Amino acid sequence: MTTITDEYMYSMFPTIKEYCIVLLKPGPKANQSGVEKLIWEHGRRNFALRADGLLSIVCPVTVEADLSGLGIFNASVDETKKIMDEDPGVVAGVFVYETYPCRSFPGDSLPG
Repeated sequence: MTTITDEYMYSMFPTIKEYCIVLLKPGPKANQSGVEKLIWEHGRRNFALRADGLLSIVCPVTVEADLSGLGIFNASVDETKKIMDEDPGVVAGVFVYETYPCRSFPGDSLPG
């Protein structure tokens, strides 16, 4: 493992930026008939949010669980709530969500 010095850590702290984590969960209508179309439009919207630089990381959960996905937004909690309140899956009750403020380093990414 790489050795990290105190000096390096102190030099990185000023670069930290605020983000917002969204935990997406199944909503009360998650199992209704025809949800596939709503989920498709939710995904289309996620692609647009990514293209616009607002949704930095999006991770759908690929097993049946109490969690449908995780997203990291390049926005404040209030801005993220406004974005999520207009999501077609949230509007239809297919999803509900929780938001959490967080911090990270700009440029962090998932490995290719």
